[in-house]
Amino acid sequence: MDELVARITKAWLVKASHDLQAAELLASNGDKVLDAAIYHCQQCAEKALKGFLAAQNEPIQKTHDLRLLVTMGSAFDATLPTFRTDAEMLNPMGVKYRYPDPSLPDPEREEFTEALAAARRIYDFVLSVLPPETHPA
Repeated sequence: MDELVARITKAWLVKASHDLQAAELLASNGDKVLDAAIYHCQQCAEKALKGFLAAQNEPIQKTHDLRLLVTMGSAFDATLPTFRTDAEMLNPMGVKYRYPDPSLPDPEREEFTEALAAARRIYDFVLSVLPPETHPA
């Protein structure tokens, strides 16, 4: 892998790692900030998938659509579509709890736990298929 591509990929994966850590940290403070924590789960998956695409030297689209990112990545790894269910579950978390909506209840702990597991599966998969020099330290 080209050195510049490896650095760009690593930068995306560092950000994904930070979002994963932020989600876990926020959730450890009780249920009052699960809306922010669940948002970071979506962000982790998005940045991990963009890191995967960066590793393929693909231009990074300005999108939050995880389904689209999984579809794009599928051209480079035939197992990526197995994460479509996780992507579909996480996809609305990028906006669902990001902005005020009095008609929407706050997320429950179970919803957060599922989102965190989905984000971690996508993140771990990306790390598993990319070379170590692209991984966060």
